[in-house]
Amino acid sequence: MMRRTQPSMRPSPSTARRASNGALRAVDAERDGANAEPFGDVSEPVIPDRADPEHGLNGRHAKRVASDTPHEPLSPDDPLAPLPFNPYKGNRGLTRAWHAMKNSLAGFRVAIREESAFRQELTLAAILVPCALLVPVEPVARVLLLGSVLLVLIVELLNSSVEAAIDRISLERHELSRRAKDLGSAAVMVTLGMCVMTWLLIVGPLVVHWIDAWG
Repeated sequence: MMRRTQPSMRPSPSTARRASNGALRAVDAERDGANAEPFGDVSEPVIPDRADPEHGLNGRHAKRVASDTPHEPLSPDDPLAPLPFNPYKGNRGLTRAWHAMKNSLAGFRVAIREESAFRQELTLAAILVPCALLVPVEPVARVLLLGSVLLVLIVELLNSSVEAAIDRISLERHELSRRAKDLGSAAVMVTLGMCVMTWLLIVGPLVVHWIDAWG
């Protein structure tokens, strides 16, 4: 009589390996869930800017959703904030050029009437400009002579405008106001020094030559 053999209940090596891997994955998942932050999975809704078949939003609906999103108002110090309306900036073409010329002439009149330093430099320019046109030098040297004189007038006008703007803000004594005015005066002094140096280097040798010829 033959004895019936019962199948062995010992699991195969591959089955045991799969079970152990599953248990390790379960332990890792529990460990990750314990270490996860409470709000780590919260994300802001993404508004697509074009057709998105996955979310079911077309471009028009996405733009409408984006336009309905509230935005914070821009502060006056924000560089992207719109500039205040200026009614004096509406002129174009020849009208703008005409108004600009009238404003420039008004600025010259104010500088001559109110700024004594500008009057002195303008008197000096009235003497040096004809000399620069009559002195026998090269065209480039002549341009340098004229440019150095005109540059003094330009910097003096800018310095006067800075002083007027500071006085418009406040007439009280302040360290920053004094510093701004001193810097403008320093710019004028540097320009005057450059003008004197240019005339000495170009006209100086000619004057020495004329003196030697007359002597």
